[in-house]
Amino acid sequence: MACRRPQRAGEDAVTNLAIRVMTAAVLVPLVVWGVLALPTGAFGLGLALFVVAGAWEWADLAGYPVAGRAAYAAGVAAILAGAQALIPDPAFTLAVLGLAMLWWLVALLWVLRYQTGRSFPGLDNMAVRAALGILVLVPAWTAMTLLHGAGGRGPAWVMLILVIVWGADTGAYFAGRRFGRHRLASRVSPGKTVEGVAGGLLAAGAISGSFAWWWLDAVDAVAPLIALGIATALAAVLGDLAESLIKRCAGRKDSGVLIPGHGGVLDRIDSLTAAAPVFVAGLAIQDMVS
Repeated sequence: MACRRPQRAGEDAVTNLAIRVMTAAVLVPLVVWGVLALPTGAFGLGLALFVVAGAWEWADLAGYPVAGRAAYAAGVAAILAGAQALIPDPAFTLAVLGLAMLWWLVALLWVLRYQTGRSFPGLDNMAVRAALGILVLVPAWTAMTLLHGAGGRGPAWVMLILVIVWGADTGAYFAGRRFGRHRLASRVSPGKTVEGVAGGLLAAGAISGSFAWWWLDAVDAVAPLIALGIATALAAVLGDLAESLIKRCAGRKDSGVLIPGHGGVLDRIDSLTAAAPVFVAGLAIQDMVS
């Protein structure tokens, strides 16, 4: 029987990178097409499929067995269906965005607390983790669906959120590799550096400013949108850290294996769960949606 040469760690990394690139090459065009070509109802339904898949993974991280995960995912789907009917009501969307802002402030405090070595007894409770999953997933879906249907530029605004998150992630990766020296949150996510985050914020600001200049054709919107882009990128970092914290409590590296080379659905949308509500709330404050 012929023996195979053991694969080296470097070869593993190259193989994983190739898988990630191939998966992204398929998924990114589909996402862009879905945002720009689909009507809001169909876009919301497609996004809901990702959110429900994320709910399944969240229930797994919370410690539920298969039947519990199915029930949790079905429950989140039912909540999204109810939210779809209520989105036209400004009071509902305001309440959802306000609740999201409150939750992410709490999440920031939790991440800071964990980083300083203090624990969270409540995170060991399955019901608490389940409730947190709803706070993470439902407001993000609501914000994205609301924005997509808000005026003629709705799909373009949604694309801007995605490009800010993707651009910040890319900028953080390269800045971190080149300049990274100081860890951002070593206990929560050891791979993140202060220098990497700074690179991501620069990328987010450049993307947002370019959008205001070229697409909105409004010079007076450049500075406010740059500020909002940077705030959105900061929220994206918090979303990533919060999911990392939950995964650490569950003893997991990835939330799942659904997306080859990328882990689970939550691993791909964790940044967006915080970024989307912050971005939409910021636009509403600036009254820039049209």
